Amino acid sequence: MATLPDEQHDHNHFPGLSRMGALLADPGRAAMLWALMDGSARPAGELTMIARVSPSAASAHLSRLTDGGLLEVEVRGRHRYFRIASADIAASIEALANVAQATAPQRTTPRPARTVPVDMRYARTCYDHMAGELSVRLFERMVHSGLLVIDGNAIDATPAGAAQFAEWGIDVASQQTRRRRFACTCLDWSERRAHMGGALGAALLASWSERGWVARTDRPRILRITPAGQQSFEAFLTA
Repeated sequence: MATLPDEQHDHNHFPGLSRMGALLADPGRAAMLWALMDGSARPAGELTMIARVSPSAASAHLSRLTDGGLLEVEVRGRHRYFRIASADIAASIEALANVAQATAPQRTTPRPARTVPVDMRYARTCYDHMAGELSVRLFERMVHSGLLVIDGNAIDATPAGAAQFAEWGIDVASQQTRRRRFACTCLDWSERRAHMGGALGAALLASWSERGWVARTDRPRILRITPAGQQSFEAFLTA
């Protein structure tokens, strides 16, 4: 029986897919990547403890993730800090987390995400934008009220949306000229519905943080919505 050459069979159709899969397959590397999903930069020692591996194994893992383009290194004096290389990579990791959860063989209920801790489910970071129940509700409100229009997984702001975002201190035109995508849908890991990523999603989280509506906590990824934020978000959701 004739067989295809390995190179043609394995690589021509999905270049790099098996290589990326191999990078994500190791539990230690996966733990490191997930710890960095809050957009932080962490030193090798901290990632070593998170992955629960030896320093030599952690060094090898970090080298593979960096060489593979999933992480980038930031040098601070004598120390090296690692962060996820781009928002697109973070979005891909979040999407894979959704797939892993949806296909988990131990599922016993239609909504396994409800086992996620309440505070993480309500508001958290997804790299540099906000995710969770509140973010999903805000995004759906923006769409239903005509502030945003969706085409596939791409999003654009309407004139009414540009005016609303300007009230939050965001210049839509300047965000649209950035090198990254202006806005895109991002399937929410816990809610199984879309929230908003891209440059606009990051700008919204930054704006709401500057206004004191959203605050970081000492727990990775989890956000606290302040009383002022609760009042402002509820006013927007019920307007």
